[in-house]
Amino acid sequence: MIEKQTPSEMTRRALPTLIRQEWFFAFSATTCVVFLVFGDSLWGRLSSWTFLVFLFLWLFATVLGSALAVVRHADHLAELLGEPYGTLILTLSVTVIEVTSISAVMLHGEANPTLARDTLLAVVMIILNGMVGLSLLIGGWRHREQHHNLQGANIYLGATIPLIVLSLVLPDFTQTTKGPTLSFAQQVFLIFVSVGLYVTFLAVQTGRHSSYFSVAGRPGPLAHVSSSRRRPVMVHAILLSAHLVPALLLAEQLSHPIDYLIETLHVPAAVGGVILAVLVATPEAIGAVRAAWANQLQRSVNIFLGSVLSTIGLTVPAMVLISEMTGQNIILGVEHADLVMLLLTLVVSIVTFASGRTNIIQGMVHLVLFAAYLLLIFQN
Repeated sequence: MIEKQTPSEMTRRALPTLIRQEWFFAFSATTCVVFLVFGDSLWGRLSSWTFLVFLFLWLFATVLGSALAVVRHADHLAELLGEPYGTLILTLSVTVIEVTSISAVMLHGEANPTLARDTLLAVVMIILNGMVGLSLLIGGWRHREQHHNLQGANIYLGATIPLIVLSLVLPDFTQTTKGPTLSFAQQVFLIFVSVGLYVTFLAVQTGRHSSYFSVAGRPGPLAHVSSSRRRPVMVHAILLSAHLVPALLLAEQLSHPIDYLIETLHVPAAVGGVILAVLVATPEAIGAVRAAWANQLQRSVNIFLGSVLSTIGLTVPAMVLISEMTGQNIILGVEHADLVMLLLTLVVSIVTFASGRTNIIQGMVHLVLFAAYLLLIFQN
């Protein structure tokens, strides 16, 4: 005979498990206190190479760990709520971290008008080449061929490509302003178009065409969730928010070592964008690769294409608004070799997702493009 447990007994048993699983929150909260109290004295010692590396790795690892915790709870919510809502929660959470990180670095220290552009380009290249390439390579290696919903991929790319071109390519060719920038009227148009198109996409994704973002015959959202992970939705939502707070606070602190690298040590400015892009893209990359490994390519497609769309559709308008409010100049247009790599990436992405099937060679092609992008940062 199975003995029934009272709610109080179940709570007492669940609490130690919850503490073990969420131990990183105590570490990130302690790190926040340390940098908020002793930050000024710590930044004064950045001239020491050893101390600079130590502080950078400490902050980077803590923000990344918090972001990974956010992704973990977003994954639980995805399992409880089903797609596409879980992926939507994930992309919106990461977008908030991205906007906070970029604005903190852009507004700290000397003016860096290209940081937003460099970060956005890095996010696009890391996701559409690095993340896509690794996911397709691993998935193709293990499962030979994988399938995704072609209609969903077409909608993602159909919304993403125009926004990328309007945001990162068009400023190179407009003549109203000098340089790869947009006029005020053009920026207002870009904000409304980006937000409007993204909201329209969300209506399609969560409404009348939600079936485009799933594959028929897959297990239901709770089919593979163990009983230890079946906590209420509200618990995961609260824990996600709790981990998000240290990630936002420490992302701002990370601007100090990044600025020191660029302004004092004269590291290429694009490296700052890559650092921020790696920070925000890594959690989603892990989720996408895991899904591809488990032969859930549709989940991977929702993650990496949704991430690019949310980055361009939400981060670009946010950065334009912040630049206008703070009086900081912002350069959006990519130039020279970066422009070629961006356009090539978009063309190859169309080819990759055109059939609804993927294999190992497509993953290799995207990884080659990603390697070329990294090389051109230092050999442009």
